[in-house]
Amino acid sequence: MTETSSASQSPLVESVLRLSPRLAVFDCDGTLWSGDAGERFFDWELKRGVLSDEIAHWARARYAEYLAGKVSEDDMCGEMVQLHKGLREEDVLRLSREFFEENFVARIFPEMRQLIFELQKSGCDVWAVSSTNEWTIREAMKHFGIAREKILAAAVEVENGIITDRLIRVPSGIGKPQAILEVIGRPPDAAFGNSRWDAEMLRIARYAVAVNPNPDLENLAREREWTIYWPAGTRH
Repeated sequence: MTETSSASQSPLVESVLRLSPRLAVFDCDGTLWSGDAGERFFDWELKRGVLSDEIAHWARARYAEYLAGKVSEDDMCGEMVQLHKGLREEDVLRLSREFFEENFVARIFPEMRQLIFELQKSGCDVWAVSSTNEWTIREAMKHFGIAREKILAAAVEVENGIITDRLIRVPSGIGKPQAILEVIGRPPDAAFGNSRWDAEMLRIARYAVAVNPNPDLENLAREREWTIYWPAGTRH
């Protein structure tokens, strides 16, 4: 296992590039920036009255049940997307752009963005894999040069520009490697994540990096001798 901090940013980038990865996958919340954009967007849009009072009331109660352990991670992440049923996708994308630029651009880890740019320059196929709603991730990935076609996030079907409640996928936990193998078709050479919900994705990668890891993932990373990386200002 290797462990690096922001002071050794270049060695991290160099160590990844030295592997000549052809496919790299990145979790987003907590990995590419600090904080949970999916959770924050959910709260932000409820407070702004984006959703009807009825749906907002249900959503708040449902999230309280999730925090109490009565609703699974997969169900909650899926429902955070499904509750947009009936809205115009272009409106949700506009709101996502406004939200991310106001609240999360300043939270991006510069060294992780640099790593992605360097990988792309080297010809590596770079994908974002997240359980956050696809619209917020699509807007966020514009800051990393990752196209919509390279995003696997929580998503529903959209018909004639109108959002439905028919789930396509919720890439969380085991759902992350399942989505990668189903859509991309092969395991990644390198994978980057920060929580236990990324562990299954990291397990199938040739080179795994726990970025800004939660304690549970940090313990697993030490057991499995995965690289641990602390972006600037994150190590306690």
